[in-house]
Amino acid sequence: MQLIGMLDSPYVRRVAICLRLLGLPFEHRPVSVFRQFDEFAAINPVVKAPTLVTDDGVVLMDSTLILQYLETLVDPEQRLVPTDPRAHLRALRLTGLALAACEKSVQLVYERELRPEEKRHTPWTDRVRKQLRAAFGALEKALAQVPVDVTPDRIGQHGVTIAVAWRFHQLLVPEIDFGDEYPTLAAFSRAAEQLPQFLATPPE
Repeated sequence: MQLIGMLDSPYVRRVAICLRLLGLPFEHRPVSVFRQFDEFAAINPVVKAPTLVTDDGVVLMDSTLILQYLETLVDPEQRLVPTDPRAHLRALRLTGLALAACEKSVQLVYERELRPEEKRHTPWTDRVRKQLRAAFGALEKALAQVPVDVTPDRIGQHGVTIAVAWRFHQLLVPEIDFGDEYPTLAAFSRAAEQLPQFLATPPE
């Protein structure tokens, strides 16, 4: 399998880390959707990262759909999504919050990097910041109430996505500094970043 995309994307990185946690061999091709648009288009004309090219040559996109496919390639006990209905529901909720945080952080990066300053719409960016704060606030509360184990066999897809979302924000949106507002979330991400699968997949 080939994973196409840059690891500074939280979506590409979550897939890469989950591939390592699942023990699935893959080749990472760090092709940029911006700097190498034509090269990416030759692999996937939609130019969407991450893109996964399966061993059969099938091209998949969207990190959540890619991870759904990857879960089918391993034994049930190896999977990163809980099968118990209550645990599964909680994992889905946490994953949704983390993906929302990723989405809002990415929107702010695009606004800063791609839109001319005179064309930026402050009410919209204020709304995105509010949504971002709400997502991280909900994650902070959830992790403080019921922690997620930071071990390779217990962190799950939801834990990976939470840690990746927080790290992406810290690196790419430093202008929004939450300070000590989310200590549980920050500590969880720091611990996760020390796992071998994270260390082997740096975001920089």
